[in-house]
Amino acid sequence: MLRTSGVRTLSAADVDDARALCDLDRVHNVFVAARLDEGLLGAGGVAFGLGGSPLRSMVWASANVVPVNLASEDVARYASRLRRGKRRFASLFGPADQTLALWNHLRGSFGEPMSYRPEQPLMLASRSAREKTGVTPDRRVRPARRDDLDALVPAAAAMFTEEIGYRPYVGSDAVYRAGIARLVEQGRTYVVTEGDEIVFKADVGSLASGVAQIQGVWVAPSHRGRGLAAPCMAAVADLVEQAHADTVSLYVNDYNVPALRAYLTAGFERVGTFATVIL
Repeated sequence: MLRTSGVRTLSAADVDDARALCDLDRVHNVFVAARLDEGLLGAGGVAFGLGGSPLRSMVWASANVVPVNLASEDVARYASRLRRGKRRFASLFGPADQTLALWNHLRGSFGEPMSYRPEQPLMLASRSAREKTGVTPDRRVRPARRDDLDALVPAAAAMFTEEIGYRPYVGSDAVYRAGIARLVEQGRTYVVTEGDEIVFKADVGSLASGVAQIQGVWVAPSHRGRGLAAPCMAAVADLVEQAHADTVSLYVNDYNVPALRAYLTAGFERVGTFATVIL
C-alpha cells in the first residue's frame, strides 16, 4: 500500500503556517487563503498538509479540493489520503498543473466527472490595459442592496445553473439566499438594474491578502449580445480596487469565447491557467 506518512490533517493551530504558504502566490491561492481568514479550518473546513512549520504544501479538502504548492512527488500521497477519507467532493480546482496531476491519481476512485475543464485562463485586471482598450466603464454598476435580494437570488441561481449544470439548491432557497445576503452586506456583489430586473451581476467570491477574485459574472439572457459585459466588468474592477483589494482576478473557461473577449476588452490580462473538474 502506498505510504501516506507525513500527510496530516491540519488544525486551527496550523492557520498561520497555512496562510504563509498561500501568500507564496497570493493570486493563485486566494480561495484557500480566504477560507482560512474566515476561520473555517478546524471549524468545518478540512485541509491536509506536508511539513511542519513551515508547511511545504497543502490541499484544501472540504466541499472542494484545492491544491496549494504541490510538488509532483507529493501528489500521489495526497491522492491516497483523499481516497482514504471516502468523502464526496463537488469539484477539484486550482492551478492547472497541480489540479490535473491530482485528478489523474483520483479519477479511478471518483468515476467520470460531470465536467472536465483543463484550460481556464487566470486573468488580472490592469488599469493600463483598460486605458489601452479604451473601454468606458458602465457607471450604472453599483454595490447591491438588501432590497435587490428578491431579484438577485434568481439571477445568481440562473448563473450557477448555467455554469455548473444543476441548481444550487433543492426546495427552499433559504440557505442559498442567506449566503447571497452575506455577500451583499459585505459590499461584495455588484449589479446593474433596469427597473426591478437585474441585467448584470458579479461577486467578489474570495478576498484575502489584497486579492479579490471575481466570480458569478452573469448577464441576463435578454441583454446578451449588446456589449454590456466589458464596460460592466471594467466598472467592477474600478469599484473593487477602490473598496476591497489592489489586485482583481478571475478565471474563465477557455471555450467561453464571448466572456474571454469581454474580459480582455475590460482590461483583464492572462497571467496563468486554472483547471476545474466538476464531480
